Amino acid sequence: MHDEATCHYIDMIDQTTLGHQLIKEQFNKTPRAGWQIDPFGHSAVQAYLLGAELGFDSVHFARIDYQDRAKRKNDKSLEVIWRASKTFGSASQIFANVFPAHYSPPDGFHFEVKDEGFLPVQDDPLLYEYNVEQRVNDFINAAIKQANVTRTNHIMWTMGDDFQYQYAETWFKQMDKLIHYVNKESQVNALYSTPSIYTDAKNAANESWPLKTDDYFPYADGANSYWTGFFTSRPALKRYVRVLSGYYLAARQLEFLAGKRSNGPNTFILGDALGIAQHHDAITGTAKQHTTNDYAKRLAIGASEAEAVVNTALSFLVNNKSKDQHKVMAVKFSQCPLLNISFCPPTEKDIPEGRSLVIVAYNPLGWKRTDVIKIPVNSANLVVQDSSGNTIEAQYVGLDNVTGNLRNFYTRAYLGKTSKQVPKYWLLFQASVPPLGWNTYFVSKATFKGKSKNGFLSVMDSPQEETVEIGPGNLKMSFSLTSGQLKSIYNIKTGVHLPVQQSYLWYGSSSKDDGQASGAYIFRPKGSPQNIVSRSVPLKVVRGPLLDEVHQQFNSWIYQVTRVYRDKEHAEVEFTIGPIPLEDDGIGKEIITQIKANMATDKVFYTDSNGRDFLKRVRDYRADWPLSVTQPVAGNYYPLNLGIYTMDKKFELSILVDRATGGSSIQDGEVELMLHRRMRFDDARGVGEALNETVRVNHKLEGLTVRGNYYISINQIGAGARWRRTTGQEVYSPFVLAFTHELEDWKASYLTKATAIDPHYSLPLNVALITLQVLDNGSVLLRLAHLYEVDEDTEYSRLAKVELKKMFPGKRIKKVKEMSLSANQEKSEIKRMAWKVEGDGGQEPIPIRGGPIRYSTLVVELGPMEIRTLLLKF
Repeated sequence: MHDEATCHYIDMIDQTTLGHQLIKEQFNKTPRAGWQIDPFGHSAVQAYLLGAELGFDSVHFARIDYQDRAKRKNDKSLEVIWRASKTFGSASQIFANVFPAHYSPPDGFHFEVKDEGFLPVQDDPLLYEYNVEQRVNDFINAAIKQANVTRTNHIMWTMGDDFQYQYAETWFKQMDKLIHYVNKESQVNALYSTPSIYTDAKNAANESWPLKTDDYFPYADGANSYWTGFFTSRPALKRYVRVLSGYYLAARQLEFLAGKRSNGPNTFILGDALGIAQHHDAITGTAKQHTTNDYAKRLAIGASEAEAVVNTALSFLVNNKSKDQHKVMAVKFSQCPLLNISFCPPTEKDIPEGRSLVIVAYNPLGWKRTDVIKIPVNSANLVVQDSSGNTIEAQYVGLDNVTGNLRNFYTRAYLGKTSKQVPKYWLLFQASVPPLGWNTYFVSKATFKGKSKNGFLSVMDSPQEETVEIGPGNLKMSFSLTSGQLKSIYNIKTGVHLPVQQSYLWYGSSSKDDGQASGAYIFRPKGSPQNIVSRSVPLKVVRGPLLDEVHQQFNSWIYQVTRVYRDKEHAEVEFTIGPIPLEDDGIGKEIITQIKANMATDKVFYTDSNGRDFLKRVRDYRADWPLSVTQPVAGNYYPLNLGIYTMDKKFELSILVDRATGGSSIQDGEVELMLHRRMRFDDARGVGEALNETVRVNHKLEGLTVRGNYYISINQIGAGARWRRTTGQEVYSPFVLAFTHELEDWKASYLTKATAIDPHYSLPLNVALITLQVLDNGSVLLRLAHLYEVDEDTEYSRLAKVELKKMFPGKRIKKVKEMSLSANQEKSEIKRMAWKVEGDGGQEPIPIRGGPIRYSTLVVELGPMEIRTLLLKF
């Protein structure tokens, strides 16, 4: 079962689809219930999207906060009607069954042969241990105890646990006996059942059920045991999964566009590896190191296969210009998975006179996109041309020593290669690529001597003013030259000016001597406040026509580059953290970045649910019970997959993230993200290892260094959603870059720019293409997702329309069938159960949903937050 805190909703859909298709193919069955018994807290998206929208009637799980469980047992509200979507309300509600304790049998009814407490039903009266009456009474007493904390006369026993059924006969033999004798000698009716049968019985009881409208985060199983550390644990693995998730989406598109092959490389292996990686002890970062290594290995194998698919597809597509493709030499593309640490062999090669480095940028988004491409090069005497042969503006940035050192260490660690030469520069240029299309750019040697005048930057190390302002466009950031700290952010276009500070701090991790240690699962800071990394930080300012940068070394193991682009309304912050030191003080450290704004936010902030909906959070508060605050920091942490924002009466401060992580607002006007963790002790929740990631190269062993990005935006109140939704798509689906060196006159022989859709069409800006995949039977799976919630934006929280004829020009769509979210049944076959809900006045607005798809027009309508899944036949 997938996790619910650290998975992106697209990954959850893909993984569930993979499983449901297998069940359909092998058993011809359609599941009706979600079995999420072990994830460490439960999300709103799981309930309404990966629940009701799948056609499920119910979802069943064990882990909720210990305070929440105590209250629910007392007032018989363990089982609820869960309306997790404010957009859909009761239209996507689901029956949620929370177990009274763990996902195990009542005490005394474990039947694993190795269990010391194994007490069998001895029904041979000739033996002294005959105990049928005793075991029947034990059964009835346990049943009554559970019945006293739930509603109706139906209860569920989960007969199993972790690492059980190694010898299944012992379980079934004992259960057979119990069912026989309980039914024979009491008024209790015992039977083998399923979650769906149980749900049917609950529904038929005509009971009224409590209502729940939020989620089950954060989860704690004790006063000092908040399971909020895993939101960040193993951040490198989390980033790897997120990168490959976006890549998998793009690779399947290209596989469709070029034609899926019956043999050779395919995208299935990556999809399978990503599905496994969504497990609630995989992407969570809560597996042993050797198991984590296996997850990463599977992902790498899948990525290699998908890379071959992408290279082959792009070669085919760019070759389409020639009527006789056999006369045109096939293009051999390569890609650069380690581009973030400046390792990209094709861009580092010397470019011969009269030849070019060819860069093909593919855009997986459904709308035109302009972004900056950044590649490592060894020469500053280069020019960049677009697909029309026009020389375009470019900029150079010197490669910093931190990146060079990362490159040298990690290329040896990952590839066993030693870099002969670290590139001298980053070359940057702006690329514009059509929707579901590609554009080609050419880098060649300048025909004049000396460095290119094309935007070669100047460096300002020690300006004389008290503050320095960066930003070549509308967005400006002001830094103090005394402390090096960020002072304010100003958007000329919107007029928003906000005093903002940003710093790095770390929480000391509690040890086992404190009763509960921080570990892979649990975040328990040792006291408060946090330890600030540095109050005074030197800075280096780099200016250019496309972007300005501020480079800062906060200490020996935290390096940051803040980038402000000319044509973007946000700042990009690149962090490099590690190796986190443990040796000097023996204290585990949990590293955060903190962004403080002069805003009165009244304890309120908002975090996403699996990258989809945003949920309101209130510090030190739970809607369902009076919270006893035992951990004021860890107990206010929430999972982030898209981002976090807070607001006052005038402005919004938004942060987007590039991977799953944990975040909070511990003080008003403040947002913090946990970026990396390293500690010395296990938290005693099953891993049996301290979260202490290390990397060895030859005889050198050091802690893992993590590099990543987050994105900051300030907006007028009500205007931030557009930035969050659009930029969130761009972060998830970056350009796919493929490189080669020009073999001949490229422009004459190859197609340099094209789109797979009608060149005069693009998807609406409130709709994302989240699946375009050729299935094994030749059908095409298409998913379209509305990006906005109801009332989230005045313009975009409306009905959107997608024209399939313009999405697939040149192809005749013979058949369109609307399916459930996991495509295992037609949507028309889904039947909703009706439930009575306590206090339900029935006065909620009717959600906006798209109408039926007419074959004559082939227009797909989508209401706010609606995802429509279609099977197409061409």
